[in-house]
Amino acid sequence: MHCSLCTGTIEKALGRQPGVDKVSVSLTHEQALVEYDPGVARPDQLLQILREIGYTVSDPRKLRPFEDEERDLVREGRRFLTATAFSLLAIALIANPANVSAAITLSVAVFASLFGLVFLVLRARGLATAVFGTAVLAGAVVALLLARQLGWVVGATPWIVAALALVLVFGIGQHILVMAYQALRRGILNQHVLLEIGAFAGMAGGIIGLVLKQPGYPTAPFFAVSVMVMTYHIFSEWLSLIVKTRSSQAVKKLLDLQPETARILRGEIEIEVPLAEVKVGDLVRVRPGERVPVDGVVVSGRSGVDQSLVTGEPIPVEKAEGAAVIGGSINGTGTLLVQVTAVGEASFLNKVIREVEDSRALKPGLLHLVDRVLRVYTPTVLLVAMTAFVGWLIGSWLGTGHIDVERAVFAGLSVLVMGYPCAVGISAPLSIVRGAGEAAEQGILMRTGEAFQGFRLVRKIVLDKTGTLTEGRPVLHEVETLDGIGADELLAFTAAAEASSEHPLAQAVVKAAFERGAVPPEVDSFEAMPGKGVVARIEGYDVLVGNPRFLTERGVDLTALAERIRSLEEAGRTVIAVARNGRALGCLALGDTIRSEASGAIQALRKAGMVPIMVTGDNARAARRVASDLGIDEVHAGILPDGKAEIVRRLQADRSRVAMVGDGINDAPALMQADVGIAMGGGTDIAIEAADIIILSNRIDALPVARMISRNSYRKMLQNISLAFLFNVIGIPVAATGMIYPVWAMVAMAVSVTAIFLNSLWGRPRLFFNAVMSVGHSAETAVTLSAA
Repeated sequence: MHCSLCTGTIEKALGRQPGVDKVSVSLTHEQALVEYDPGVARPDQLLQILREIGYTVSDPRKLRPFEDEERDLVREGRRFLTATAFSLLAIALIANPANVSAAITLSVAVFASLFGLVFLVLRARGLATAVFGTAVLAGAVVALLLARQLGWVVGATPWIVAALALVLVFGIGQHILVMAYQALRRGILNQHVLLEIGAFAGMAGGIIGLVLKQPGYPTAPFFAVSVMVMTYHIFSEWLSLIVKTRSSQAVKKLLDLQPETARILRGEIEIEVPLAEVKVGDLVRVRPGERVPVDGVVVSGRSGVDQSLVTGEPIPVEKAEGAAVIGGSINGTGTLLVQVTAVGEASFLNKVIREVEDSRALKPGLLHLVDRVLRVYTPTVLLVAMTAFVGWLIGSWLGTGHIDVERAVFAGLSVLVMGYPCAVGISAPLSIVRGAGEAAEQGILMRTGEAFQGFRLVRKIVLDKTGTLTEGRPVLHEVETLDGIGADELLAFTAAAEASSEHPLAQAVVKAAFERGAVPPEVDSFEAMPGKGVVARIEGYDVLVGNPRFLTERGVDLTALAERIRSLEEAGRTVIAVARNGRALGCLALGDTIRSEASGAIQALRKAGMVPIMVTGDNARAARRVASDLGIDEVHAGILPDGKAEIVRRLQADRSRVAMVGDGINDAPALMQADVGIAMGGGTDIAIEAADIIILSNRIDALPVARMISRNSYRKMLQNISLAFLFNVIGIPVAATGMIYPVWAMVAMAVSVTAIFLNSLWGRPRLFFNAVMSVGHSAETAVTLSAA
């Protein structure tokens, strides 16, 4: 797929089939989501239609191997190189230098440009091949220039250019002709139809010249226009393939981080097995300097692990017993024994790729508008071209008494060339592709079009406290007991009740119990009350564990603990109260650490015009303490999961755009309710599934970076669309006057597309040049070049 007209072609072709209710196509990810009645429409028929109109069908759940994409790039590059050689030969034949020295100067310029082109496209085959190919092609151009200047090939020039046009249209560009034919069969007018009409119109103009043999008739230039139109379309195919492939590989390269084998511990013996044979629960040994092959939990050993290529975290993270590790990260100087927790599709890296590949809705509102315009664009251009052609035929006959065929063909052909929709079609997708690639390099996944368009408009950003503004790894600080129960006994009861909970506070209690040697008793039953606490049956006792308000609502008298709870909360602690058979046993005080980057991130969000708001299920005193340290004025504490979503709804009441940032299951409703949901990469699967943006690095300072990318991508989109429509609004009427030579219309169209392409890469030219230089290289080298 090359531009937005491709999406329209597919949506029309499939949408017209019986039983198909809805078709949504994403250009950037080259995916189609089809809703159909299986009793009427058959998937094999729908897939066959896609093949017939010229598209290759693949399973979106299976990533294309890097080598396959590289072969496609090399093939398109060689096709473009051949087409360019044809165009240069055509230019040499129709050019008319004033003297032999001018011809030689033009030859040198052509030689230099051709050498650079051949060197880039065939660089992987070696310098000798590039020099040889350049010498052959440029030598042919020089020979033709000199031969034409000396008058040797003047009579044969139209026939030679006609032959070039025939080979390019029916040979090198045959795939475009097939796609145009299949589209016309289904009554679809797209860019391929418009392109072929322009190419055939140029050939028709040339054939008229060959038949009529009028003196001064531009027969060869008409054929040359066909050659150049085909060449530039092939060029646009190559460019779009480079940008889309390299941007998607900015994330796909993560798969290359995973080793092919793992060292499994079986009893006392270590054996090396293929990664596909590793199972959940296996013990994997990771030696110093090796990549971690699997997702898992450290069961023994200690080491610093570099996760920068996976999460974007620049500082190695210390991993010890109980710490989670991600496949693809690099082990430091220590040896780790890791118990596997996820393999294959369930692994972190595969989930990241699947999130990107499943982002089918990457269409901001403005891009929907462009799609609607493009659906009527081609018929409009064809109508204007026909009107210009017929108008000049009738006008010349009425005005002078004879039909000016040359001017009529000039007018119609110039409109077709000037109106080629590539500029409009690539204007919006190029900005999105650049933004998606840039975000991925920063450890940010923008899953939806709303993320690209919506985040820049956000004025209020709601942030969860635990795990988002804080490290999310609270530790136990104090244990207060009543009724003569020991601290270890209280801790054991609490740990037993909390053992089945995934809440960070619960995990901290369990960890503290094991560290102190407090063995939790058996639990007969367990029920979690989200945002409140847990109810458990332990050794015949009814045990309540949760925030003090939860216990009070259940009829537990906490008077004896009230003063201590107040003082702990004022100190910023989070208090968990414990009761057995309706009587208070005591309380535990836990504390969390504010993220080191949180304060700077909050300031950056304020400078960007957003109002930070903190929500938490924690108590008001602890929440205000954290908010005060971070400079957040509005705080909502003691909020239940549905309460967070309600707060977001209230903030949206005045039509303000609201973003929600969270990481837990209890944040999922609010993430769904928000205009833009943002999940921290270290959060739960439910939170991540509910989000529009995922912060893989798990760093809060990625939020202002994501906003900047959203703003810049949208600005680029507006600039590109404005440039494209401005060019067409001015160019098409001027072309209809018949005063523009078709070759110059071709040049103007090429300039417009190139301007949009350069504008999309402005500020990051290496995105393109590194991508070109890496074509055909090994996967590892290409990844390094494209990520540079």
